[in-house]
Amino acid sequence: MTDPRPPAPAAPPQSLDQWLAHCERLHPKSIEMGLDRVRTVMLRMNGGRGIVPPCPLITVAGTNGKGSTCAMLESIYRHAGYRTALYTSPHLVRFEERAQVRGEPVAAAALAAAFAEVERARLGEGGQAEVSLSYFEFSTLAIVQTLVAAQPEVLVLEIGMGGRLDAVNLWDADCAIITSIDLDHMEFLGPDRETIGLEKAGVMRSGRPVVVSDPLPPTSVLERARALGAEVRRIGVDFQFTGDRQQWNWSGRSKRYSGLAYPALRGANQLQNAAGALAAIEALHPRLPVTAQAVRNGLALVQWPGRFQIVPGQPVLVLDVAHNPHSVAALVQNLDAQGYFPRTHAVFGAMADKDLARCSSAPARWWSIGTSPICPARAPPRRPICWRAGRRWRHARAAAPAPMPMRWRRWPPPAPPPTRLIESWSLGLSSRWGRCWSTGCRVWRPHTCPHKAPATA
Repeated sequence: MTDPRPPAPAAPPQSLDQWLAHCERLHPKSIEMGLDRVRTVMLRMNGGRGIVPPCPLITVAGTNGKGSTCAMLESIYRHAGYRTALYTSPHLVRFEERAQVRGEPVAAAALAAAFAEVERARLGEGGQAEVSLSYFEFSTLAIVQTLVAAQPEVLVLEIGMGGRLDAVNLWDADCAIITSIDLDHMEFLGPDRETIGLEKAGVMRSGRPVVVSDPLPPTSVLERARALGAEVRRIGVDFQFTGDRQQWNWSGRSKRYSGLAYPALRGANQLQNAAGALAAIEALHPRLPVTAQAVRNGLALVQWPGRFQIVPGQPVLVLDVAHNPHSVAALVQNLDAQGYFPRTHAVFGAMADKDLARCSSAPARWWSIGTSPICPARAPPRRPICWRAGRRWRHARAAAPAPMPMRWRRWPPPAPPPTRLIESWSLGLSSRWGRCWSTGCRVWRPHTCPHKAPATA
């Protein structure tokens, strides 16, 4: 005999891990562009007051260099004595890394409380309709809620993808930064740089400064800025940098910094990111004054793991998150500048929707042996990633993508051992192995490594 009583409702999530699992089940699509749903929920929060940042807000968009630019901004303002708040995505090891106050990840308990507030607003009350949110939309509202509650004096937000329809674009930036613009996420943003640039230009606001640190920005970005009446500051026009082997110099409209030490983040591309960050600091100087010493200290002490990170030892281990043609080209340039290594082995991992043909052509000079994980693409056809042996890319034959943990082929590399080992992953994949990175682990069979982090979206 069946029980006629309805099943008891499931207990609401309590811990952060439970909330993240809840978010993964809510929405039928992992990515759905648009601001209507997330704006509706945001305006219901905090008793109908929404989420209102209490301080100047800097929004950073772009294809590559967003995270490094955000890290430099946060470090400089923190060393200038400001109470900083930073939101970046995705994370490397733990979800809490996405939200930082004064350079430290926020507590999981604080995030869990914010997730509960988002859920209350999402479900609605007093006849309000329930609203479905994606994982990114839900977590963005919870993180910004947490950061705003910390009463920061400057808030730095990284756009997740695109700009115009990204959840972070709910809030009007006092200064926007657009870093490099290249081909990535084309199924959502468009087939060429002009279309992608127009999407990223959506972070601009009328009458407010926007820093464009791409040396050759798409025409669509500049035209959109003129149409809005935004105050454009372009690299090579309104600010520029020069340097030699020992130091570098930056000059803008009203500020000049000479004899700067190179940023703690390695790579030639980091000067371009640092130049864009300094241009934003100059634009906001009337509201957020910063001394030259704070600039020097902030750049010298900035930390951002996984960006051309070099782990000393034998072999030399280089860790990066290059996963599209533009970032792979920058990685190759940085590797060439390292000097001579007799044997370089590389491991490359990316989602199957990336432009693998262009990614594989760039490192042909040094890519001795590489493997890639078999992992699912975001949309059909679900095709395994390919692995490189010699000069040819070959697709691993499998009826369906293998589940994580990742399966490897031709590992460890054959003798003699390498003198330099390169690991480059899309951040969505590196979060699974970030614990290895953070400990400098050198286990050459990653599926047996004891430091594996749990899978998180």
